[in-house]
Amino acid sequence: MESLIGLVNRIQRACTVLGDHGGDNALPTLWEALPSVAVVGGQSSGKSSVLESIVGRDFLPRGSGIVTRRPLVLQLHKTEEGQVEYAEFLHLPKRRFTDFSMVRKEIQDETDRMTGKTKQISPVPIHLSIYSPNVVNLTLIDLPGLTKVAVEGQPESIVQDIENMVRSYVEKPNSIILAISPANQDIATSDAIKLAREVDPSGDRTFGVLTKLDLMDKGTNALDVLEGRSYRLQQPWVGIVNRSQADINKNVDMIVARRKEREYFASSPDYSHLASKMGSEYLAKLLSRHLESVIRARIPSITSLINKTIDELESEMDHLGRPIAVDAGAQLYTILELCRAFDRIFKEHLDGGRPGGDRIYGVFDNQLPAALRKLPFDRHLSLQNVKKVVSEADGYQPHLIAPEQGYRRLIEGALNYFRGPAEASVDAVHFVLKELVRKSIGETQELKRFPTLQAEIAHAANEALERFRDESKKTTIRLVDMEASYLTVDFFRKLPQEVEKGGNPAASTMDRYTEGHFRRIGSNVSSYVNMVSETLRHSIPKAVVHCQVREAKRSLLDYFYAQVGKKEGKQLSQLLDEDPALMERRQQCGKRLELYKSARDEIDSVSWAR
Repeated sequence: MESLIGLVNRIQRACTVLGDHGGDNALPTLWEALPSVAVVGGQSSGKSSVLESIVGRDFLPRGSGIVTRRPLVLQLHKTEEGQVEYAEFLHLPKRRFTDFSMVRKEIQDETDRMTGKTKQISPVPIHLSIYSPNVVNLTLIDLPGLTKVAVEGQPESIVQDIENMVRSYVEKPNSIILAISPANQDIATSDAIKLAREVDPSGDRTFGVLTKLDLMDKGTNALDVLEGRSYRLQQPWVGIVNRSQADINKNVDMIVARRKEREYFASSPDYSHLASKMGSEYLAKLLSRHLESVIRARIPSITSLINKTIDELESEMDHLGRPIAVDAGAQLYTILELCRAFDRIFKEHLDGGRPGGDRIYGVFDNQLPAALRKLPFDRHLSLQNVKKVVSEADGYQPHLIAPEQGYRRLIEGALNYFRGPAEASVDAVHFVLKELVRKSIGETQELKRFPTLQAEIAHAANEALERFRDESKKTTIRLVDMEASYLTVDFFRKLPQEVEKGGNPAASTMDRYTEGHFRRIGSNVSSYVNMVSETLRHSIPKAVVHCQVREAKRSLLDYFYAQVGKKEGKQLSQLLDEDPALMERRQQCGKRLELYKSARDEIDSVSWAR
């Protein structure tokens, strides 16, 4: 059965493949929850040799000065005996390396690809997995060596840059610190121990490693450190004897080097009593056991984080929308459902559930009355114009009693002015409805996925609104024409009676062609026009609502529904053509969701099985 560490390695690798991280050296949330071992040491502390001893292979670049210039996330996977050892890079997923000298070259080349052939550093990690029967399941992060001075070709900030990068890994509470210090230097000056003490003052997360024990001055030893008297840690100190430079030059096999290391500790008069707890093989097993125990202790918090992330991803998937079916019937159903969602929001705007419908009432309550008040009746019914119209209407025979033709011409001329406000009301409501269509499309979350369908719905809705506007204009103009076609007789029948009540009809006849007579005609026409204006102020909104608003609520997309129903599968697919960026986002979200669900199930199964 797969170990917890092996499972964690696989989950971490999958996270990285999916880009489930914050970029640079900011580890992803699942990475932060899954413990790993960060390897810290000063330059030339023997850090690379320790890692190669744990792996049992020569695979890391070597040289003077700063060699590790990018973090190396090294995942070790133990395989069955007899299986071929190989390595894989995340950036070369289809290529297996069985020649580990080529692994070293690829690490160097990939570093140079990011930093150039300079001594610059980069926080972007290289991910390497090694599969071998000679390793334990383990995740190690090899970090650039700490340094105190910048060398030629490096910026002055390099010292602080490296420390900040290393610190960003080791300060995480789930990070296990492997602090490597050379035994032939005073432990009090160790860069690795100094940094570890700052981020892990209790020493709970820190494993101390002493390298170069065989290079100490004759007659000295490191027992005070290894036995915890010089600097106590909660975890044990482990001594390592690396290959000598001569062995490296001779390409001495790592398996042989491990045997020599065991022989050194077993035969050393200073360290023989600690031999069972020294060496790179013991260190690897110690780290593996500790890492597994830490992972097991963290399982509740890891599972909690995974469940929370799954909920967030499920919510995002609901927001982004599920993948569209390829069946034409299902696609048609989806389109109609999306149209209904838009129509529902549009009606909410009209009925007051959302803002905007009140602007239509503003047209009737403010714009129309204001437009009616501004009509030029003063000019039309001026004394000069009344006299002119009445005289022209009489022709060669002046009127005998009342200038009926003059009245009719004055009234018809005045009523023509009502066409303007009537048409303006129609246009104003049309503008509001178009704006509400635009807003409703934008507020229909389900439609955001489909820009083509959005455009089609907008086009169909606006075409329908144009038809409603045309019908509304005909109706409102008809109302104005109706007023001009048949005048209200009762209004005029009262006029002679009022004259008779004056008590002097003869005087009225004599006054028929004076200014007073024409003023009375103008006043009478004005009264009648005001009465018609009041009538139209109430009837025009009724017509507009009936022809435009009511129809928009009832049948805005009826024509579109009929046309969509005639489309075939390919045409329907084109309507549901999503924004490529949104499709990519949903695909990534789906993969992450699948990863987290799989991780939860596998962590549960492995943890319960033990």
